[in-house]
Amino acid sequence: MPHIIVEHSANLSETHDMADLAKRLGDACVGTGIFPRAGVRVRMHPIETYAMADGHPDNAFIAVIMRIGAGRELEVRQRGGQVVFDLLCNTFADAIEQGFMAISVDMEINDPDMTFKRNGVAGRMKREAS
Repeated sequence: MPHIIVEHSANLSETHDMADLAKRLGDACVGTGIFPRAGVRVRMHPIETYAMADGHPDNAFIAVIMRIGAGRELEVRQRGGQVVFDLLCNTFADAIEQGFMAISVDMEINDPDMTFKRNGVAGRMKREAS
């Protein structure tokens, strides 16, 4: 964890390299020291059909859900979320300033009794590191 699920207006793909943004989001999460590389997933979902605010064609949005495992203190969770939020705000600063961009980041904590996982990637990365 975290799994970072990003819905974004499709028009952002015309002006920004969204694959690069996905990589930078993952790197930023790892860079916090909170989240292990093997657990990071970033999924980008461009949304073609949407209605936003006044319907201006330049309106754009990014809505992020960070899904993380239980057990981290509030301050640690806030720091992790703030890093993602700051990266997005810096990336889209011009669009925000021009009044055409909306950004949201919400964090969800998985219920440890109701999450089921199997990750072969973590084991492979551990083997390759040794």
